[in-house]
Amino acid sequence: MSLRILHYLNQFFGQKGGEEAAGCPPEIHIGPIGVGLQLEKLLAGEGNIIATIICGDSYFNENADLCKEYVRNVLNVHQPDMVVTGPAFNAGRYGMACGTVAQVAAEMGIPVISGIYPENPGYELYRPWMYAVETGNSAASMRTALPAMAALIKRFIATGGNPGLPEEAGYLPRGVRINHFESDVGAVRAVRMLMQKMKGEPFKTEYPMPAFDRVDPQPPVIDLSTATIALVTSGGVVPKGNPDHIESSSASRFGEYAIDDLAALSSGTHQTAHGGYDPVACNDDPNRVLPVDALRELEKEGKIGKLFSHYYSTVGNGTSVANARKYGADIAMKLQKAGVSAAILTST
Repeated sequence: MSLRILHYLNQFFGQKGGEEAAGCPPEIHIGPIGVGLQLEKLLAGEGNIIATIICGDSYFNENADLCKEYVRNVLNVHQPDMVVTGPAFNAGRYGMACGTVAQVAAEMGIPVISGIYPENPGYELYRPWMYAVETGNSAASMRTALPAMAALIKRFIATGGNPGLPEEAGYLPRGVRINHFESDVGAVRAVRMLMQKMKGEPFKTEYPMPAFDRVDPQPPVIDLSTATIALVTSGGVVPKGNPDHIESSSASRFGEYAIDDLAALSSGTHQTAHGGYDPVACNDDPNRVLPVDALRELEKEGKIGKLFSHYYSTVGNGTSVANARKYGADIAMKLQKAGVSAAILTST
């Protein structure tokens, strides 16, 4: 008997539109749509997508409770055997929506398969409720993501809903402890692991510790009236025309731009290159994301010494943690060399 699957997609992969459709409310489509057609083909009759929920990323994240109730009602009506979400790759809002759908389904006793990039916040927050294969940073990895998801679904069917450990089944760790019996007691296993480590042999801990990115807070600025303040943004504000061609997603660079002769930004001089939020408000008044006008007022009032002559900008949408860390270090070195006292980091 073929598995009955309900699929969740955002507005882009559900073929509603791009960022301009991110505010569309949830709707139900009978059968597969978009990437669901390809996924169903890969399942080769072992699973059928009976319905697809499509919702805009912004709408879902801004109306989470309403959307959760909508999903719950759809699941009650269609009674699927499994829910599939995404793949969401490294799209933050999409990942959060997929994770929320997974939680609702899992709490109703319905298993969930997904595909997601490990640095997506949706994975970190919602991983206990889904079996997610690892995808690349962007939709460029779709050709490997869908086969991996299909393989996991087939394994789920073949094992009666018990796919095995992550390294066996090919899904990301869920952070869930499962009772498991070993032939050797803990002391024997611990000594064996120690001996492997001492010999320089490969070994694997039974209890991997989480890696936390700890940043020590800097001392406060004692006197703002003499301080040089810089502006740094991940909101993608760039001079008109985006001269450095900073990508709208998964940015490979940051830009450095002069503002020493500007009292404020304007729609005629600046825009956003960001592809992860509705650009209309920022393009209409770029000071909403990069508050040059507000800092100039504080400068005039003597509340800060001066606004630094340049600002730094990149796009946070889909940008990997490794790249973001590199950009931050490079920007910090530039600001330190210029004698900047403090920086204001703005997002979207």
